Amino acid sequence: MKRRRTRQVRIGDVPVGGDAPVVVQSMTKTFTTDTRATIRQIRRLQRAGCEIVRVAVPDEQSVEALKYILTRTEIPIIADVHFDWKLAIGAIRAGVHGLRINPGNIGASWKVKEVVTVAKERGVPIRVGVNSGSLPKDILKRYGHPTPEALVEAARRQIETLEELDFHLIKVSLKGTSVPLTVEAYRAFSEEFDYPLHIGITEAGPPPEGLIRSSVGLGILLYEGIGDTIRVSLTAPPWVEVETAYRILSCLGIRERGVEVYSCPTCGRCKVDIQGLVREVKRSLRDVNRPYRVAVMGCMVNGPGEAREADFGLAGGRGEALIFRHGKVLGKVPEERVVNHLLSLIMAEETQDESD
Repeated sequence: MKRRRTRQVRIGDVPVGGDAPVVVQSMTKTFTTDTRATIRQIRRLQRAGCEIVRVAVPDEQSVEALKYILTRTEIPIIADVHFDWKLAIGAIRAGVHGLRINPGNIGASWKVKEVVTVAKERGVPIRVGVNSGSLPKDILKRYGHPTPEALVEAARRQIETLEELDFHLIKVSLKGTSVPLTVEAYRAFSEEFDYPLHIGITEAGPPPEGLIRSSVGLGILLYEGIGDTIRVSLTAPPWVEVETAYRILSCLGIRERGVEVYSCPTCGRCKVDIQGLVREVKRSLRDVNRPYRVAVMGCMVNGPGEAREADFGLAGGRGEALIFRHGKVLGKVPEERVVNHLLSLIMAEETQDESD
């Protein structure tokens, strides 16, 4: 994979684009005016590895809430604003680190200029968010329905509006619910512009549909070197979005965080309870942030080879399993003790690394 080179902007202290790592972000699913719940969710997202959090700002009360939220959180926050230019300005003055708007629905050009003036004064980047569900009416009429060309034209129009105001702290997204539509739109945009890209499949749905749709779409784009920051949009708790994002990045060798469990699907050769072992291993290691690869295998055909390639692994036999650590066999352990033994090895290494 060769990453496509883009310009770089900073959302607070987080660089996006250029040679910076692909950034993982999510969005709160609370009412912003419920400051206690919103702060709690932001903090949990940060613990899960989220690096940027987007917050909806639909009204003036939300702007006031933002002022308090920003004093109680440490992670960069992006305000998501539509239709009301005054809310965008209010959010910037409240201290947000980034702004997500659609210049086309903010209103008259002078309103967009007011927003851009304040954003430029504060050095706040603006994400131009194009969505297949809210294309400008004239563009939608011209193309008949959302197409990759329509999404790119909508983005181009909004970028030109900002560039005419000498504003270049721009990040762009072109999202659709269709994977092919979204992929083709990002490909076409990348050929024409070098602004950093926020990628995602919009309204991807609940798990497992949303997981699959997002993994396929984001996987294609990331493998082609497209994407500087990502969000997995799921009808699920936001920390599930963050975990899924890291899993996608890890599968492509781009970024790693937390334990990756590899396990066999089981078959008639399996002599141990692999499903039960996997559940127990995942539950016990959910708070480990180091990127360990753990293999849980059920038979002696492929199991030893797979377990040998992992950081830690087990290969089950009849009522027992071989234990591996970094490619070396440590011995056999009875099935009822195998998870505890595996966990003790991992935690011992974790403790040693922390002390070093």
